Amino acid sequence: MRRAPSIRIAVIGALAMAVTAVLPAQAATVQVTENAPQVSTAMAKALQRDLGLSAEEVRSRLAAEEKARTAEKTAAGLLGSTYAGSWFDPASNRLIAQTTDPAKAEALAGHDFQVRTVRHSSAALDSAKTGIDSMAGKNAPAAVNGWYVDVRTNSVVITVNRHKLDTAAKEFVGAAADLHPSVRVVEEEHSPQPLADVVGGWPYYINFAGRCSVGFAVHGGFVTAGHCGGVGATASDSNGAVLGSFAGSTFPYYDYGWVRTNAGVNLHGYVEGYDGYWYYVRGSAQAAVNSGICRSGSTTGMWCGTIVARGQTVNYPQGIVYNLTRTTVCAEPGDSGGSWLSANQAQGVTSGGSGNCSSGGVTFYQEVNPILSAYGLSLILT
Repeated sequence: MRRAPSIRIAVIGALAMAVTAVLPAQAATVQVTENAPQVSTAMAKALQRDLGLSAEEVRSRLAAEEKARTAEKTAAGLLGSTYAGSWFDPASNRLIAQTTDPAKAEALAGHDFQVRTVRHSSAALDSAKTGIDSMAGKNAPAAVNGWYVDVRTNSVVITVNRHKLDTAAKEFVGAAADLHPSVRVVEEEHSPQPLADVVGGWPYYINFAGRCSVGFAVHGGFVTAGHCGGVGATASDSNGAVLGSFAGSTFPYYDYGWVRTNAGVNLHGYVEGYDGYWYYVRGSAQAAVNSGICRSGSTTGMWCGTIVARGQTVNYPQGIVYNLTRTTVCAEPGDSGGSWLSANQAQGVTSGGSGNCSSGGVTFYQEVNPILSAYGLSLILT
């Protein structure tokens, strides 16, 4: 294990100012099976709590999900234009890859992933979702929460707030259903909203007022959610020390931004565990759909769940945001911008959602790799 820095910071897992409490001497980890990643003790416990797993089941699942990362790339390459998406199956601890070609499904039966035959290819479903994006433009009816490709049901799902459903929303859904036979509607209890409007607490404040959470340390600063602040907005810690300012920000359309930090700010490739330890960050390899995933935020701490879908379009009150990842993890205002991890791999930063961590909810994150690419950044790794 790597010894953690001797000074703890006043923000989650990425940004350090030598002003606060002493960090525990070590970042505790759990060693899973051979060739699987190491994870912190706190993350292992959070996975046990939120996914209903035993300690041994956590170790087994982490090892299997690591294997699924590689299998997903292999499956997509072998299936080519017949590829219809893939997802991690916790019942078998294997990747389920889908194809529209029964012959290919039979031919690939010997691989380390299971192949199933479905009706619609990924290209067809993605095209249908893009059609809805184009139809919506910059805004959609308020009752429409968003839409995404659901690989597990081989469909395009439109989510709506059942309490706000009106004529405009019904017409929108009807027009979307005409685009492709896979389109279906799922009713939800709440509508998503950005999680950045709480004042108070830590880890960082925007213009000394609204609070958000740091995503990941990068060389030169940290990445976070774009809706937390516009270009030029000041970021400060809980002691009032100015950390830096937003050098890039996009919201809506996408929800990403980055803060360029000032000289003297110490940056570390860890994520706060809110239990006395930090989590390692050792890369940004994308996890498969239905994999376990954990989120760290300054309001609620660490919570875990699973990935439901990638590439969802979300209809926030401020406008449509594209290419978010849908999860079963809860979050609350102030968690915005915070870190998402699959084992020790950075996945994204919190965008918004609905519900809370008392009753549960749906939370979306902006994937980290597009943020890094957009601004020419690289993660600080441990």
